Amino acid sequence: MERRRELRVRVLKAARILLNGHFSAISCTVRNISEGGACLSVASTIGIPERFDLMFEADKTMRSCRMVWHGEQRLGVQFARAA
Repeated sequence: MERRRELRVRVLKAARILLNGHFSAISCTVRNISEGGACLSVASTIGIPERFDLMFEADKTMRSCRMVWHGEQRLGVQFARAA
């Protein structure tokens, strides 16, 4: 059953999960994305906190994220709304 509010677009974009004040990073691949969130593919979800920043490699843009679900190698995130 689909629970997303917005339609996601399939993509294969390189990104980094930024941790510890952006001093540590975990490489990931964005598998699909919408205005409100994304699905990320990682080597392992172990150690990834509930909240983190995501930086897209291509243009170095960043989005603040909250993890809403995870499996062994994939996680779904919700993007923080701009104030």
